[in-house]
Amino acid sequence: MTTTITIAAALWVGFSAVSVFMRAKWVVEPLAAYGVPATWWPWLGVAKAAGVLGLLAGLFVPAVGVAAGIGLVLYFTGAVITVLRARSYSHVMFPLMYMAPVVGVLVLY
Repeated sequence: MTTTITIAAALWVGFSAVSVFMRAKWVVEPLAAYGVPATWWPWLGVAKAAGVLGLLAGLFVPAVGVAAGIGLVLYFTGAVITVLRARSYSHVMFPLMYMAPVVGVLVLY
């Protein structure tokens, strides 16, 4: 069960990272509207990708998975704060949707 949820969470967050790297319109337009500088976008993608690798490594070294999960929860908490500061309340659910499976992984560890 832990393996399945970890892989699902990694795929979901990985999709988010790839979306940033590819500058998908539905990702970068809100980032710009929230006031996130375009120079940060690649680094945000790198942070998510590193979290994905950490979650997958956690299948073999649980401490790495826990550290990656905590990092991703902090990342998405920052995303929620950014959305709230931009007063884009209807978008708060999006970072929460990516955070939820990561929290599930952490609960299972």
